[in-house]
Amino acid sequence: MKELYYLGGVLKLKLFKGFAATALCTAMIVSGVAYSQQADAGPPGHSKAKVENVIFMIPDGYSTSFATNYRIFKGEDTVLDSMLVGMMKTNSADNWVTDSAAAGTAMATGVKTNNGMISVTPDGETVETILEAASDAGKSTGLVATSTITHATPAVFASHVQSRGSETDIALQLVNEIDVLLGGGKANFLPSSLGGNQAERNLLEESLADGYAVAENRNELLALSKKDKKVLGLFADDGMAPELDRDQTNEPSLAEMTDTALQSLSSNKKGFFLMVEGSQIDWAGHANDAAWAMKDSEAFEEAVEEALAFAKKDKKTLVIVAGDHDTGGMSVGGYGEYLAKADILHDVTATGDFMAAELNSDRSNVKAVIKEFTNLDLTDEEAERIKKAPENSTALTINQIVSERAYVGWSTTAHTGVDVPIYAYGPNSSTFSGLLDNTDMPKRIAEAMKIEFGN
Repeated sequence: MKELYYLGGVLKLKLFKGFAATALCTAMIVSGVAYSQQADAGPPGHSKAKVENVIFMIPDGYSTSFATNYRIFKGEDTVLDSMLVGMMKTNSADNWVTDSAAAGTAMATGVKTNNGMISVTPDGETVETILEAASDAGKSTGLVATSTITHATPAVFASHVQSRGSETDIALQLVNEIDVLLGGGKANFLPSSLGGNQAERNLLEESLADGYAVAENRNELLALSKKDKKVLGLFADDGMAPELDRDQTNEPSLAEMTDTALQSLSSNKKGFFLMVEGSQIDWAGHANDAAWAMKDSEAFEEAVEEALAFAKKDKKTLVIVAGDHDTGGMSVGGYGEYLAKADILHDVTATGDFMAAELNSDRSNVKAVIKEFTNLDLTDEEAERIKKAPENSTALTINQIVSERAYVGWSTTAHTGVDVPIYAYGPNSSTFSGLLDNTDMPKRIAEAMKIEFGN
C-alpha cells in the first residue's frame, strides 16, 4: 500500500502499474490542492474579514416548526434555509421556559436574568448591552419592531428596568440614545403616559428639537431623506397592525422600516448596529393563529431580504437571525393524520381577532364570516364550537379550527423551552455554528466587530 496525503487526511491507495493509475493519483492530488485552497478562502459570506456593521434580526417566537410550516406555506425553500448555521438554547436564569425580556437580555448582554427583567441581573444590577458597546465604539444604532418600540425585545438593547411593563420609563431611556427608532408605541412618548414629574414632557416634540426626523405613517416614512441620520417613526399608539390586517392602515411594512433604517445608519463611516424584530410572529403563536404566523413570517423574510441585499453589496456587514424562544408549541401536521397543509392558509385574509369582531351579537353569521375571510366552509359542528365559545376565547376557537384544517398543531398559548435555529450571513458568520447558549450571541458579535464588550 502507498499513502497519499489528501485534504489534510490520509488516503490509502493500492498503486497499479500503468499510466491510468498515475493519472488518477495526479488528478486526485491536484483536485485536493484546489479544494483545499478554496476551503482556506472560505465560501462567500463566511470569511474572517472585519465586521463594520451588524444587523441582528429577531423573529420573536420563531422555532424550527415555524420554519418548516413557513416553507410549506411558501411552497419552496425560504431565504433563511441557506443561512442556517446552528441552534440556540433559550432558558432564563430562573426558568427553563423564558419570556422575551429574559431571552432578549441574554441575547443583548450575555448575562442571564429572571423572566420579566430588562437588561439587569436578577439582583437588579445594570449590565451593558451589545448595542451600547457598539455606540461607545462610535457606531450608529437602531431599533426596529412591529410591537411597541418599548416592548421587551427592543427594550433590552438600550434600556435597563426591573420590569418589562415599565414602557414609559423605557421610552425615556431610548430617546436621544438611539439614532433610529421605528415601530409602534406612540402613546408611550406623549405627556398623558409619562405621569408624575414627567407630566409636561412630550418626547415627540423633544425628539424634533433634538434633530430627529419624525414620521407617524407610511407616507411620511417613505418621504424621509436618505440624509436623515436620526429618525423616530411611531406608527401606532400601541403595537402595529398584524401583516394580515396592515392593508387597513397607513403603516409601513417591516421591510420598509428596515430599508429606511439601513439608509440612515449607513451614513456613519464607523459602521452601525441595527436590531430588527418581527414581533408579531410571537403574538400569532400566543393566539394559535396559523395564518397570522405565516403572514408575519413572510413579512419578516422580506425584511431579511432587504438586509441581505445591503450585506451582499456592502461586504462588511454581518446579518444574524435568531428567534428568542418558541411560542405556542406549533407542530407540523397533527390531529391523528400524516398530513401538513399550511399552504391553504394563503386563502386566509384576516386574523382571528378581526374575524371575531365581525360576528354579530348572536353569532348567526359565523359561517358567512369564516367563508369570507378564510374560504373555508364550516361544518355545523365547527360553527357551533364558535357560537358556544366564551367571548374572550372566540378568536382562539376560530384560530384553532383554521389550524386544524391546515394540520398545524398547537400545544399551548404560552412559550415553550425548545432550542431555536440560528441563521447568519456575512463575514464571521461561521462563528455562530453549533449549539450555542443565548448568552453567546452578543459576545460573538462583539468579537466579530472587534469592539470592547464584557459583563
